[in-house]
Order: sequence, then structure tokens, then C-alpha cells
Amino acid sequence: MGAHHTHAHADPGSTPNRGLRNRLLLAFGLTALIVLAQAVGSVLTGSLALLTDTAHALADSTGLLVAVVAATMMLRPASSRRTWGFARIEVIAALGQSCLLLVVGVYAAVEGVLRLLEPTEVPGQELLIFGVLGLLANVIAMGVLASGRDANFNMRAAFLEVLNDALGSVGVIVAAVVISTTGYQRADTFAGLFIAALILPRAMRLLRETTRVLMEFAPEDVDLDAVREHVLELEHVREVHDLHASMIGTGMPVISAHVVVDDGCFESGHAPQILEEIRACMREHFPVSFDHATIQLETAAVRDRTCVAMQHS
Repeated sequence: MGAHHTHAHADPGSTPNRGLRNRLLLAFGLTALIVLAQAVGSVLTGSLALLTDTAHALADSTGLLVAVVAATMMLRPASSRRTWGFARIEVIAALGQSCLLLVVGVYAAVEGVLRLLEPTEVPGQELLIFGVLGLLANVIAMGVLASGRDANFNMRAAFLEVLNDALGSVGVIVAAVVISTTGYQRADTFAGLFIAALILPRAMRLLRETTRVLMEFAPEDVDLDAVREHVLELEHVREVHDLHASMIGTGMPVISAHVVVDDGCFESGHAPQILEEIRACMREHFPVSFDHATIQLETAAVRDRTCVAMQHS
């Protein structure tokens, strides 16, 4: 008594590009070199800005390593047990990166306030050298990731990490110049706080976006009340219930609904036409392309029997 539709699509596991993984791997190698160089520099100079940027680079490097692992797992195909493959692994990886960045940002903010009260002396010239080295490596890594940054959450998080680390290196360079020319030691502390200010808002935004996906909230540009209203305007449609929409991963929105239609639609063979009208309605009125749509058509009697069965279960 119901009609079911699932739009044809490629297996989720076949979507990710192996080239994206290779770019992530190269970017990880570059950021790992940054971590080593800046760790040495922070020990030699005692700079808070460089120490904070090193912690930031370490978070970025770890995040990129996680991204490489996620990109590799996403290449595995779907199966009868893993029907979406590992499409959601990129969301989990981005969530882990956001949590790591939050820890680094809070640490940098607290340490920066303490250093404002008791500034330490930092050699400007040495700080400048390590800042320039970090910036160059980050610029190269950004170039590697730039063309694929909109491919998915994973690539987007990786690119933003490297971009913000590059801005952190700029902060280190500015602090080094100020210290070398004026001797104002608190410039190093302000640079560290600047880096923390870069980290925290980005981490919170990424945390919010990935949490929305994992909690299976409706995509931000989809109003389910509007979906229901438009479907109810179709001829022979009497009710829409159990309406759900969520995201499996980047570019993979899904929607499902039970639509109650007139009994005569099944007797006359009109049900398939109504199903096509519902699909056309969604394509016309909503910005998200629901490639994975499951619409069940049913009569009022079927709906009532289902409700009774659920109440007694």
C-alpha cells in the first residue's frame, strides 16, 4: 500500500578523490616540519608567540594526520553492513580537530594573560627567522590544499587550520619586528593572544557545524515546515508525517517522509504520479538537492494501523 523511492547514486565510498588524500599527506609533512622547527625556536627564544604557534601547528599537524586517515577510510566502498560506507568519518575527524583547537586556544589565552603580568625577554632576530620559516611552509601547504578545500568537511577543516597557522606565523613575525626595533617585549605576548583569538572562533564554528551533522539536525538551508506546506498543497495529499532531513556527510543530504493520500490513488494507479510530483516539488522549492529521498505513500487506514501498533509496542 506504499510507494518507495530512492534516487540512483554512486556509492559514498567512491566519491572521495585519492588526490585529496595525497594533498593532505603532503600538507601533513610540511606542518610536521613546521612543528619541529618552531619547537626548537620556542626553546631557544622563550617566545610565547612562537610557543603558542608551535602548539597551534602541532594541533594542525595532528588534525591533518587524522584527516589523512579519514580520507583513506572514506575511499572504502559501501557494503550491506555499512550502507553509507565511511562517508561520515570526515565529520568525526573535523569534530576531533575542533576539540583539539579549543584546547590549544584556551591554553594560549590563559598563558598570554599570565605573560602580560610578567613579560619575559625574547630575542627579536631569532624569533623573526623562525616566524618566516613557519610562514613559508604554511604558504606552500595552503597552495597544496587550496583547490580541494571545498570538497568536504575534512578538506575544509585542514585548509582552515593551515590558513590560521599562517596568520599565526604573521603574528610571530610582527612581534619579532616590534621587539627588534623598539624593544617592547609585550609584543610577543600580544602576538600569542592574537593567535588564540584566531583559533577559538574557528574551533567553535567547526564544532557547531559538525555537531549539527552528528545530531542529525536538518540542513541549515532546509525548512521542514515549508517542505510539509508545499507537499500538502499537492492534489490528493492529505497529510505529511514522520518528516525527517539530515546530512550523512558533505553534499549528502537525506530526507524521508510518510505521505497520506486519497485511497482512490492506489486503485486508479495514480500513486506513482503523486510520488513524482512530490519529487518535483522538492527540486523546485528547496536549495538542497535530495539525492537520497525516501517517500512512503499510504492511506489514512494504513497510518492509523501503524500508529496503533506503535502505541502498543
